[in-house]
Amino acid sequence: QVQLVESGGGLVQAGGSLRLSCAASGSIFSINAMAWYRQAPGNQRELVASITSGGSRSGGSTNYVDSVKGRFTISRDIAKNTVYLQMNSLKPEDTAVYYCNADVRRYYWESGNWYWGQGTQVTVSS
Repeated sequence: QVQLVESGGGLVQAGGSLRLSCAASGSIFSINAMAWYRQAPGNQRELVASITSGGSRSGGSTNYVDSVKGRFTISRDIAKNTVYLQMNSLKPEDTAVYYCNADVRRYYWESGNWYWGQGTQVTVSS
């Protein structure tokens, strides 16, 4: 079994910052890509940022939705099976539940399966 546990959400004023963390644990051989999604009330879940495993301890290439480019930074610590989302210059429209998503190989023969965290609330007041 694989568990993803997010932390770091909360209430912040517009223009402020938050740092989300997501730690994966359980039966893990390796983790391919990791990502953050968000879902606001009445909206579909959307991909915010993703990062591949790459060839270094801190991961590989990154990708962002246009609305957060220049404000959010995704990073990961391969050794700790952890992904982070640094969110700066937050706007009220960033308010949502943020979910961690990871493509996990539980065994060396697996190609990988996607797992979700339980979500953490981020609220940005104007």
